[in-house]
Amino acid sequence: MPKVQADTAGGGRSRRGRRVSSTLAEINVVPLVDVMLVLLIIFMVTAPMMQRGIDVKLPTSRRASPISSSEPLFVTVPLTYRKDQRVMLGDESISVDVLNERIRQALLTRSEKQVFLRSDGGIQVQELMNVVDQLKDGGAENVGIVAADAILPRR
Repeated sequence: MPKVQADTAGGGRSRRGRRVSSTLAEINVVPLVDVMLVLLIIFMVTAPMMQRGIDVKLPTSRRASPISSSEPLFVTVPLTYRKDQRVMLGDESISVDVLNERIRQALLTRSEKQVFLRSDGGIQVQELMNVVDQLKDGGAENVGIVAADAILPRR
């Protein structure tokens, strides 16, 4: 509240009479709050527009399941897969068209239906997913992709 001081300079009547003074403790914060709310709204509207990711066309798969790691059966996709559509089941080279039947036969005697997939670094992900689909059609429940620094033994 403003302080009221009596005018004692003239001793008599002056035209003003009383003088009103305000202190710094009584700053009006309403304009400050208005500006802060406007800035908050601006940042809330523009923040989602500033977060732009990279557009990626992901490969498609008909089935997916978790990866397990006991008694692995290895299927290798070499770089020549693009030309001849052949993969390695263990040490045997077979066509990808008969891969699902060969996997079905190999998994008949196994308790866990899992296959580990190794591929050349030059193979595209979509080509790798086509092989995974063949493995899933053959009855593989778990398909793991083996990296170069994996702990699993190479056969």
